[in-house]
Amino acid sequence: MRSPRLPALSRRALCALAWGLAALPGAWAQAAYPSRPIVMIVPQAAGGTNDIVGRVVSQKLAEKLGGSAVVENRPGAGGNIGTQAVAKAPKDGYTLLMTISSSQAINPALYKAPGFDPVADFQPVALIGAVPNVLLAHPAFPAKTVPELLAMAKAQPGQLQYASAGNGTLNHLLGEMLNQMAGIELQHVPYKGVAPALNDVLGGQLPLLFGSLPSTLSHIKSGKLRALAVSSAQRSPVLPDVPALGEFVPGYNGTLWIGLFAPAGVPKDVQDRLQEGMRQAMADKEMRDKLEAQGVELAGTADKPVMGTEFAAILKQDIAKWARIVKTSGATIN
Repeated sequence: MRSPRLPALSRRALCALAWGLAALPGAWAQAAYPSRPIVMIVPQAAGGTNDIVGRVVSQKLAEKLGGSAVVENRPGAGGNIGTQAVAKAPKDGYTLLMTISSSQAINPALYKAPGFDPVADFQPVALIGAVPNVLLAHPAFPAKTVPELLAMAKAQPGQLQYASAGNGTLNHLLGEMLNQMAGIELQHVPYKGVAPALNDVLGGQLPLLFGSLPSTLSHIKSGKLRALAVSSAQRSPVLPDVPALGEFVPGYNGTLWIGLFAPAGVPKDVQDRLQEGMRQAMADKEMRDKLEAQGVELAGTADKPVMGTEFAAILKQDIAKWARIVKTSGATIN
């Protein structure tokens, strides 16, 4: 039995529709992304600074893109596990990495086989901002200022101790960088995680610790810890009365940055959509206020965020800087 023939007008209409769609492949692809939820992988545990930032940014990015996003925590191996997952993910823009400089810029020098190339395997999307660490002292520690600490350390080489979350962690390497740049010899005492290190400094067992500003701000405000200096080149707006280490040790800058990456090889139109979405998100006052309330010093300005190639240049500079510090410290992880 023959199929009924379509009226001539209907056939012409269908042809016109088909030609119209074929003529606009770029617009069709752009309108389709994102057609399903974006997964933003955070390679650290829930509740940390990077996780908090990732959840704020993912919500706003999804809003600007007209889609949805979920945050997935994949901690382990200092951030390597989650970072590897994104490096090996499909290059379609649906798996992104919200990470910190200690994982992306330090781990390649610290681990013999991190399982990823921080430059070749990723496309930088946007630098969100920086979170300084704070050089903290127990209130009973005699040195009340950085100059007093440096004088004590030079008079007692190897006698003053500082705690860290473990060999090769950022708060270990911040102390090592201070040793190198100030010509002192603080003795490093590694712990298995930041919580026991912080608890022992709070309890007075050890006098010094570098701790992230968001996680130690309550202890500073309560007087349980004394903030000697922030680890950045300039003072933090959150602690305007606390000096920067760079004021006493020229060139010292040990902030922890947070940034968004896509796997290398994501199509250009998807890259452009992501960057435009992040450009709009970084200009959004609601998101900026939330991040600044967490102690994040936002990168760039609302109308000129740090994106793409500019962010890539910062990453390469940090990789080189931390490689020198890791080599001098002798820290390595198999």
